[in-house]
Amino acid sequence: MAYIELEDVTKRFGVVTAVDRLNLSIEQGECVAMLGPSGCGKTTTLRMFAGFEDLDGGEIRVGKRIISSKKTHYYLPPEDRNFGMVFQAFAVWPHLTVYENVAFPLQIRKLPKAEVQARAEEALKHTNLFHVRDSSPEDLSGGGKQRVALARALAIRPDVMLLDEPLSSLDPHFREEMRFEIKDLQRRFNHSILYVTHDQSEAMALSDRILVMRLGVVQQVGTPLEIYGAPANRFVFEFIGLSSFLQVALRDGRMEVGGASYAPPLPPPAELVVQGGAWLAARPNEIAFTAEGGVRATVLRKAFLGEVMDYRVAVGDAEVRVQTSRRDPGPAVGEACGLVFERPRWYPLAE
Repeated sequence: MAYIELEDVTKRFGVVTAVDRLNLSIEQGECVAMLGPSGCGKTTTLRMFAGFEDLDGGEIRVGKRIISSKKTHYYLPPEDRNFGMVFQAFAVWPHLTVYENVAFPLQIRKLPKAEVQARAEEALKHTNLFHVRDSSPEDLSGGGKQRVALARALAIRPDVMLLDEPLSSLDPHFREEMRFEIKDLQRRFNHSILYVTHDQSEAMALSDRILVMRLGVVQQVGTPLEIYGAPANRFVFEFIGLSSFLQVALRDGRMEVGGASYAPPLPPPAELVVQGGAWLAARPNEIAFTAEGGVRATVLRKAFLGEVMDYRVAVGDAEVRVQTSRRDPGPAVGEACGLVFERPRWYPLAE
């Protein structure tokens, strides 16, 4: 049985359903990232889990405890859930030292002074803050302040860690550094983590599984590789990673686009052929240039992005993005070319 269970969890704000019958199981020691655009319901879900919002439907269980249930009208206050939470804002107190920030929640719980000191110092050592224990958080970098918030959450020895976009306020260097530190802490303490983010690379790097949401509805749950390589629908494909789309007509096993007809390397599903048209979708690095044949196109723009060359290519009235190795010779701006879609995916026009 899973350590954490969210069963048909629902939240409404007036006529708007922010979270619609969400079901999710999380194992002990597993990190699940909730990913989606702004307003999709991920933070609302985290707030219900933390106890900051009550449920309008469903039930949440952790271990053998029910912590929220609409069925039995049970609600456990946030302070009794024993969850560690780290917010987007650093939420550290500038008038307290680093040690005092970490020790404060333990003192509120009226733990013995020796235990407060032992737990706070242990958390500071695990987050590489022990050497600045007497400093003000204002003397630390953004990454240092977020470490203080992590240490404070770890010091209470939480049953679950909840992280709400904790790295979005950091610059890219500190953000990457903190990803590894959070992952190391998870492995060390075997915490279950519910991690809210809109950053795809963060979700891919940190999580064991990713939950993708849209308008309060779960679109797909899977490993980072499954989400990227086998998206459940067009929204997931378009939201995760870079993507290009072409609207094509389908007739007699061929596709028509840009005024010409082509035989695709991987044929579309029969049900889309019957409908007479579809969206052809592909990753920019899964489209290749060809001197002869292929879908005819014209290069509009070309940019050097380090290890890749990034092209914007016109196919009829549509624009397609293509990325190749910087070492591969490619067409010049304004030059006609052919495109081969090496791993096309097909989606209904209605999606």
